[in-house]
Amino acid sequence: MNQNEQLIHTLYTALQDRDFEVVKSCYGKDATFTDHVFPSLSGKEPAAMWHMLIGGNPKMKLTYDSVEADESRGRARWIGNYLFSQTGRMVQDNIIYASFEFKNGKIVKHEDSFDLYRWCRMAFGPLGWLLGWTPLFKRTLQKKAAQKLQQFVHDRPEYESKIA
Repeated sequence: MNQNEQLIHTLYTALQDRDFEVVKSCYGKDATFTDHVFPSLSGKEPAAMWHMLIGGNPKMKLTYDSVEADESRGRARWIGNYLFSQTGRMVQDNIIYASFEFKNGKIVKHEDSFDLYRWCRMAFGPLGWLLGWTPLFKRTLQKKAAQKLQQFVHDRPEYESKIA
């Protein structure tokens, strides 16, 4: 196992263990994160997002596999099972494909990809079935998530950074 494969294992093990100091240490100072819900996080925001999403969710179960990496890029697959707090609905077997770029032993770019419409159906039920595929629903979801993350960061000085 090379250094970057180990870094991916360290990240996901820290997320499983809710060890957010280790999560923070996996990301570079100017790291970026992108997915359907959080399209442009940077700096300390990726670690803060993980802390917000997993730290307060005791029902969150995360597994991962298919870790591969070379000296500059890597990938993995992870599966999330958790209670979506906004609706009280369970998200079951949300399959996420992660890609990474590395520099100086840190993650500098992290992109997660998943079926957003499938996730919306699980997280929002009938509303997700009806509207989860629409651009308006996605923008509204992104706006609410950004506001929630901004408040989370504001309440925790260790994550202070600009939220776009």
